[in-house]
Formats: sequence, C-alpha cells, structure tokens
Amino acid sequence: MNAFGNLYKISIYGESHNKSIGVVISGAPAGLPLSEDDFEKDLNSRKAGQFGTTKRAEADLPMILSGVFRGKTTGSPIHISFENKEVRSEDYPDATRAVPRPGHADFTALKKYFGHNDFRGAGHFSGRLTLALVAAGVVAQKVVPYSITSKIKHIGGQSDYEPLLQRAVEAGDSLGGVVETIVSNLEVGIGEPFFDSVESLISHLVFSIPGAKGIEFGAGFEAAKMFGSQYVDPIIDNKGTTLTNNCGGINGGISNGNEIVFRTAFRPASSIAIPINTYNFEKNEMTELSISGRHDACYVLRVPVIVSACTACVLADLFLQRQAYLLEK
Repeated sequence: MNAFGNLYKISIYGESHNKSIGVVISGAPAGLPLSEDDFEKDLNSRKAGQFGTTKRAEADLPMILSGVFRGKTTGSPIHISFENKEVRSEDYPDATRAVPRPGHADFTALKKYFGHNDFRGAGHFSGRLTLALVAAGVVAQKVVPYSITSKIKHIGGQSDYEPLLQRAVEAGDSLGGVVETIVSNLEVGIGEPFFDSVESLISHLVFSIPGAKGIEFGAGFEAAKMFGSQYVDPIIDNKGTTLTNNCGGINGGISNGNEIVFRTAFRPASSIAIPINTYNFEKNEMTELSISGRHDACYVLRVPVIVSACTACVLADLFLQRQAYLLEK
C-alpha cells in the first residue's frame, strides 16, 4: 500500500515520468505555520547536481494544494504536489519489458500488475517518489520538538570516499553506503510495545526508500559479539541517562530519553553503464543489456535528508499518540 501512519498519516502517489508526484498528509494539527519556502532547504538537500548524482535536474517546487490557509495548517488534509518536467521517456522503450533491468522492480512489477504498470524511469518504484517523503518530513518536523540529523557514515566502506567515487564514475559503476541518524531531545515514553515499537516503525518507513537493505539500532549487529556485561547500559541519574547507549535509546520498543541512534545500509544503484548479461524473456535466451538514461552513481549522497524525513514522520505519529496518553492522565 502507499499509505503509512495512524494519527499522522501520509499517502504518496505518482510515477517518475507521469505528470506529477505528491503526498497527502492527514492528522497534522491545525495552526502550524507552513509555506512553500519551508520546504526549500530539505528539498535542495535531496536534489541532484553534485558529482556522482543523476543529470536529471528537476525544479522540485512544492505546490500546496490544500490544508493551508493564511500561512497556517487548517487541520484538514494537506496536499503537496510536484511536477515532473525533466523526463526523457525515450530512454525506456517497450523492450524494457522483454529484458527487465536486473536489480530493479521491472520484472516483479510486470508480473504483479499484469503488464499495466508504468515502467518509465521505474514508474511508481522510482527514487523520485522519495521527494514526497521529504515533503511529509518537513511538515512532521513542525509537529515534533526533536532534533533529527542524518549523515553519511561511509560510502563503499570508506569514510573518505571521494577517490572511490571518482573511480566508480569513471568506470560507469555505482556505490552504496551507510547513513547514520541521531534523534536528540526525545523524552521518555515515545513508542508502543511489540508491533508499533520505535524500531519497528522507523524500519518500516525507512525500508520504503528504494535501495535500503539493512538497519541497526545502537550497537546493532556488533551486540551479537558482546557479553551481556558489555552490552547493558547502566543508568546513571534520575532522568534515565545511561553510561553507554548500546540499545540505541530504546528499551521495550519505547524511547528511554537517551539519543536514538541507528544506521541504514543502502545497496549500490542497479543502473550502471557497464553491460550486464541477463535474460531476454521474449527470445528466451541470455543477452547483453546496456542500460541507458540518467542515473546516480551514488544516490546515497542524496539520502540522508530522506532518512531524517522518514524518522520525523514516524516520531510525529508516535508523538501524537503520546499526547493522547497524557490527556487521559
């Protein structure tokens, strides 16, 4: 489905080469200041243009179509739309159906939707749709009083990744990487046990970002190598502050007042200039595929703001649920 959330709900729509993409947000409280200018910083962070990113240069200008009046949210659904103008659909001929690109959703979408899916630029499966997530995150940040920052931890396993990126671009290859996210100023009590734990919901929405392949909180997979005496986080004051943060700021699926820390791993882009041997379903034989079009050699360069947006949307939803608990108290 294309919808997420309980109280702060988002629904995204559109395809990479269709007229527009966008998001509808339900549950944002009335009275929040909101204008098109509020989106500029985050949308620019997601834009292409830097070395190693796609040559597709969209303006990405948000159009607020509903839910805002006199510069404030009205409490009704907020509809934000973006036009697609820099499209080159000729880069995606019908032959894409006969020879689906390996690593993409071409084959699975073809089968799931019986050939009716828009395959141009990956259609609804395109990273272009993350623009809608960033827009939803901008509004969510106005709901929560938390600081959310994401940054690249490494690309291709290297923290100093510029030389490696240069090699990948020159070779027509691609690179993946890891993004680390930290949430500060978070109170105790955000999140629900089991199915709506903070980890569960963040993971759910972060995995909607195309290319996300792994996530770990706190010590993450390194915790599997520790003794319990090494892993446990001793509490050192009456606020619940811990000496270490191996749990990543979450106990029992609920925030414990320390920083939430998690890292997300992203695979390399599948669209590369290097020819790939793959299957031709029309001729029933292997063939060499050369992928055309404009693609990122390392889309991870544009991902941190998207991870932060997803985190903000999750925490906005859980924050509003927490407010309901406080009202009942």
